[in-house]
Amino acid sequence: MARPPPLQELPPGYTPPARAASPQTLAGSLKAPLWLRAYFQGLLFSLGCGIQRHCGKVLFLGLLAFGALALGLRVAVIETDLEQLWVEVGSRVSQELHYTKEKLGEEAAYTSQMLIQTPRQEGENILTPEALSLHLQAALTASKVQVSLYGKSWDLNKICYKSGIPLIENGMIERMIEKLFPCVILTPLDCFWEGAKLQGGSAYLPGRPDIQWTNLDPEQLLAELGPFASLEGFRELLDKAQVGRAYVGRPCLHPDDPHCPPSAPNHHSKQAPSVAQELSGGCHGFSHKFMHWQEELLLGGIARDPQGQLLRAEALQSTFLLMSPRQLYEHFRGDYQTHDIGWSEEQASTVLQAWQRRFVQLAQEALPQNSSQQIHAFSSTTLDDILRAFSEVSAARVVGGYLLMLAYACVTMLRWDCAQSQGAVGLAGVLLVALAVASGLGLCALLGIAFNAATTQVLPFLALGIGVDDIFLLAHAFTEAPPGTPLQAAIVVGCNFAAVLLVFPAVLSLDLLRRHCQRLDVLCCFSSPCSARVIQILPQEIGDRTVPVGIAHLTATVQAFAHCEASSQHVVTILPPRAHLVSPPSDPLGSELFSPGGSTRDLLGQGEGPRQKATCSSLPCACWNLAHFARYQFAPVLLQSHSKATVLVLFGALLGLSLYGATLVQDGLALTDVVPRGTKEHAFLSAQLRYFSLYEVALVTQGGFDYAHSQRALFDLHQRFSSLKAVLPPPATQAPRTWLHYYRNWLQGIQAAFDQDWASGRISRHSCRNGSEDGALAYKLLIQTGDTQEPLDFSQLTTRKLVDKEGLIPPELFYVGLTMWVSSDPLGLAASQANFYPPPPEWLHDKYDTTGENLRIPAAQPLEFAQFPFLLRGLQKTADFVEAIEGARAACAEAGRAGVRAYPSGSPFLFWEQYLGLRHYFLLAICILLVCTFLVCALLLLNPWTAGLIVLVLAMMTVELFGVMGFLGIKLSAVPVVILVASVGIGVEFTVHVALGFLTTQGSRNLRAACALEHTFAPVTDGAVSTLLGLLMLAGSNFDFIIRYFFVVLTVLTLLGLLHGLVLLPVLLSILGPPPEVVQMYKESPEVLSPPAPREGGLRWGLSPTLPQSFARVTTSMTVALHPPPLPGAYIHPASDEATWSPVATPAASSSSNLSSRGPYPATG
Repeated sequence: MARPPPLQELPPGYTPPARAASPQTLAGSLKAPLWLRAYFQGLLFSLGCGIQRHCGKVLFLGLLAFGALALGLRVAVIETDLEQLWVEVGSRVSQELHYTKEKLGEEAAYTSQMLIQTPRQEGENILTPEALSLHLQAALTASKVQVSLYGKSWDLNKICYKSGIPLIENGMIERMIEKLFPCVILTPLDCFWEGAKLQGGSAYLPGRPDIQWTNLDPEQLLAELGPFASLEGFRELLDKAQVGRAYVGRPCLHPDDPHCPPSAPNHHSKQAPSVAQELSGGCHGFSHKFMHWQEELLLGGIARDPQGQLLRAEALQSTFLLMSPRQLYEHFRGDYQTHDIGWSEEQASTVLQAWQRRFVQLAQEALPQNSSQQIHAFSSTTLDDILRAFSEVSAARVVGGYLLMLAYACVTMLRWDCAQSQGAVGLAGVLLVALAVASGLGLCALLGIAFNAATTQVLPFLALGIGVDDIFLLAHAFTEAPPGTPLQAAIVVGCNFAAVLLVFPAVLSLDLLRRHCQRLDVLCCFSSPCSARVIQILPQEIGDRTVPVGIAHLTATVQAFAHCEASSQHVVTILPPRAHLVSPPSDPLGSELFSPGGSTRDLLGQGEGPRQKATCSSLPCACWNLAHFARYQFAPVLLQSHSKATVLVLFGALLGLSLYGATLVQDGLALTDVVPRGTKEHAFLSAQLRYFSLYEVALVTQGGFDYAHSQRALFDLHQRFSSLKAVLPPPATQAPRTWLHYYRNWLQGIQAAFDQDWASGRISRHSCRNGSEDGALAYKLLIQTGDTQEPLDFSQLTTRKLVDKEGLIPPELFYVGLTMWVSSDPLGLAASQANFYPPPPEWLHDKYDTTGENLRIPAAQPLEFAQFPFLLRGLQKTADFVEAIEGARAACAEAGRAGVRAYPSGSPFLFWEQYLGLRHYFLLAICILLVCTFLVCALLLLNPWTAGLIVLVLAMMTVELFGVMGFLGIKLSAVPVVILVASVGIGVEFTVHVALGFLTTQGSRNLRAACALEHTFAPVTDGAVSTLLGLLMLAGSNFDFIIRYFFVVLTVLTLLGLLHGLVLLPVLLSILGPPPEVVQMYKESPEVLSPPAPREGGLRWGLSPTLPQSFARVTTSMTVALHPPPLPGAYIHPASDEATWSPVATPAASSSSNLSSRGPYPATG
């Protein structure tokens, strides 16, 4: 069989037809939209022609560029810092965090490791000696953790946070104190002697057994050491801190323990203590004054009697404080233990992380499985590990998802007609989208944009599903035509767009060449067996009726010939006579027939061309496709009057139900929603949220104002903050735990000591040697003037006070006294958690040194950073957090009006601040996006009516998705808000194609809606299925958060988009749709036919003698080209005078109606 001539090639001896008269055609209305759309399509057509001419080069360069960008994945960095992930860049909280880290270097002074014990039987009382013994067993096991790194052994005593180690002149005593000084451990065991067992420090003195906190009596030790060293200052320090006899003076949990000290209150009686009575009011560390652990820090699920006495509790908590990485680095920098390992802050961080992981592991395994209690352990490293696991890429799911998409694309694009099959195009399209996703992520990495959990867990699948939508759309158009985290997502969709617009057409051009050469689809090296049934029919053969006779079913490839006229400078495509085409089978829409296909199928055309070209009579199912279903089954049912009413009622009910569901949506995102359910970490977080909803926060005061003259404003700020409902008040017997109160109280204490010494004569104008340590400190401070020329004035000893009657410190003494307090009261400074910046200078007091240098006390620099610590309680719901945050912000704003610059700091403000205006900004973003969508659609379609209908459907989708979230129990946070905002853009994919198909079609509203459905049903459905297949891989995630907040929400969004785009919108268009852009009228016939192409040429169908009846079906296959239109002019014009193509020039030919190519396209040729 002879091969068809090459594309765009005329047969030998072809002569352009002579021009002949034709009937007048009137077309009109909406000239500007048609011209603009034709103009832009002309530009795109020129781009497509260039790509087709150089398809190999475009494909090679495109793959090379995308492949080079994909290499950027090698430098990708995954961000697991929760603050960086959650805090908005440039926000108020972000600026406050930056200020804190700029002054302190790091926000937290310590890291917390927590143990929570709960009974296995819910509701059981845990305040029993047996339960507390199990808690001791778990805490003791965890406290004995040791890890070996860098050739050293690291235990709790080396890395724990120690509060306020005093400076002692005696070297031996200083070393002993450093070894013995206890770690800060907040535990209910501190109410008993057994709390000392958690402290691992020990010291050695000749003639005594090892000194440990289990046998250490500080009062007795000082009495024994008194004759050998001057420890008066240290004794006063311990007295101020109310250390007393430390742990040996507390009751033993098990008095029959052989190591229970004789000084324990129940040592002799051997009676077990009342746990509830001992824990009532909380416990104390080794210092009763500065280390008070309140009940809320130790007990959960508390129940009291009517008198307020503690009766029972359901949970116990112990918290171990460790140094921060920087503190650990500074502590061992220059130490003999680390001088040979190149000690660095990274190594310190590694040591802490290793210890924390081991701590959690051993604590969880401390109790046997059959125990009546269960231990939940957690650390900051555990959270980092969860986020790291949360951000890991699952290679199996990625490969599985892309293989599934490859299979779907290949299967859905395969055809029985091998020459028309596009399975290879589907495979190439999916692989191209995969490469585009990789290149987009690689570009993000090259730009320094850090990856996160959404980047690795969600974006590859979502971008695949959405990107393949355009592949299906373009491939579907090609079959009907004749032969860039929001920034990361934007970049990936942008790369997808470039791949689909520039590279994928090159793939289609290669597939066109394959089809022209009659090769198999995927196995393109082999010839197609369907080619034996393809017979080339040239125009001369049709005119001479030389086609073989006796063939009942014939598939004919009728070649179209392009001719360029020099006179009019446009291209005319000449096609065979229309009379040779057989009408499609019975049309359920009656006499409103679909007209032949136009130049492309990008939803602006009208029909699909002669659909009867697939004629395998032996396999009727082979002729069925989604477009066939939409035309003959779906559209006729949907567009009936009762069906429309049913659709409107159902969608109205869905909207009403969604409005109710929207009222059920709560704000918030707890860690329990992120951590996989059923894990030990999830059990801990659930127990902590239920029993210990306490949060450490701080009120930070900045620089830029004078602290010395703003003391009253600082006290007022503290009072306003303390009065907030969520703030846990200190015990009535304890002063507020802030540096300004501790500082003032310390000054009042030394002032009282000075007054006593002055009254007794131990201190005089010229000497303080005989006075007490505190009296001597007050002596040195009272003579300070703050003047560098005359720094001392002894006449002030009796004329001034360190604290005036109003409770304020004299401004001239404020910074000098701050230096003295910081150096002389380390326990009070540590308890205040002031974190001064710049830190006051060190100053060592010696009351026997009365030289000028010792009397001159260096003043601290003006403060730029200080903080008041607080505890927030009862924060269970997001509304509780929002109320507390609003109160704190209001207190800071009030202080700002008094000249004090302050802001709150802590995890509630980091992670819940967003909810202050989340709904407001969400609603604002949705409204702005809908308005922008309306403007863009109205601008591109030049039809505000259609744009309004599109926006109406998009708004309904957003409301319904929001309502579904309420019924599913999905809380509103930044993640769902992003999806809700993106739902508007994703919804456009389901709606704008249908609306555009309706707008550019002629006929009644029902006919146009049916035509739009026929053209868009297949690509929209394929796109939705591809999106669902991409999302399907999210269902296999180990994290419930991914499943609920991404898979479920995006799946619901896709289904809603499919229903609204293919059901609701066609119904609305058939009722409220705008008029068509083009109305074409023929003088010879009142029948409404296809819209014309712009003048200067078009597709012409002539009439030729009728073929024999033996040719029941003849299928045309043509190649057409677009030519940019001339400048805009009147679209009411006479039809072209070109002669129609006819194999036999007969008078009958001139009487036939010439039909121009339909659709708002440029001149076709």
